[in-house]
Amino acid sequence: QVQLVESGGGLVQAGGSLRLSCAASGSNFAINVMGWYRQAPGKQRDLVARITSSGITDYGDSVKGRFTISRDSAKRTVHLQMNSLKPEDTAVYYCNAEIRNTRTIMTYDTWGQGTQVTVSS
Repeated sequence: QVQLVESGGGLVQAGGSLRLSCAASGSNFAINVMGWYRQAPGKQRDLVARITSSGITDYGDSVKGRFTISRDSAKRTVHLQMNSLKPEDTAVYYCNAEIRNTRTIMTYDTWGQGTQVTVSS
C-alpha cells in the first residue's frame, strides 16, 4: 500500500507564505494525479490544487493566482507553494494521490494524514 507523508504546515500571518510537500512511498506503483485538498471545521473537503503525471494543473477558484503546485516525478513528491495567505485559508490540508498499481493496473485513491495550516489576521 502506498503511503503519503506530508510536511510544511504551520502558523503564519496573513500575507505570508508556506510551502507544503507530500512524498509518496511504496512499491509497484505509479502516480496518475497528485494534489492537495483542504477541510476547515464544519465544511466539506475541497480541492486546492492537483497535477497530473503529464504536468496538467487544476486549482480551486479561491487559490488561483496565489498558490502553485509542482512535482518532482523522480522523487514522487508534490509541492504546494502558498503565497498571500488569508485567514480563510486556515484548514487541515490533505495530500491525495490517484495510484496505479503497475502489476495489476488497478487504480485507487489514497490520502495523507493531513497537516494543519493556520493563518492569523
